Amino acid sequence: MLRTNLKHITTEAEFHSTLQQNKNVMICCGRMGPMCIPVYGVMEELEQTYTHVAFRDMEFDGPVGHLIRNLPECRSFAGLPFTVYFNEGKVAKATSSIQTMDQVTDILAKEFGKVRAGAEH
Repeated sequence: MLRTNLKHITTEAEFHSTLQQNKNVMICCGRMGPMCIPVYGVMEELEQTYTHVAFRDMEFDGPVGHLIRNLPECRSFAGLPFTVYFNEGKVAKATSSIQTMDQVTDILAKEFGKVRAGAEH
């Protein structure tokens, strides 16, 4: 189990229900390592501001990690974490390796829309 304050996806049923029940989903599939932990931190920080996005994590080596690892958009990735942004159940964007706050917020704004005026992160 990943030691984050994010909701964890640990089963295929959770993965599919998350995509079905949420229009916008960001899943970070990784380990508790130096490239992944900063991305989890960014997600935890943005969760309160980007309320229209479901932020989730998933263990790269766990029983459902293959759902992210085997996506066509992730096949050429070499660095962890694999971060996938889903819009209406379809992959909107996929990235690998560490991502900064600015990089994540740029993707969130482009793929899911900007946060309403007055909201801060």
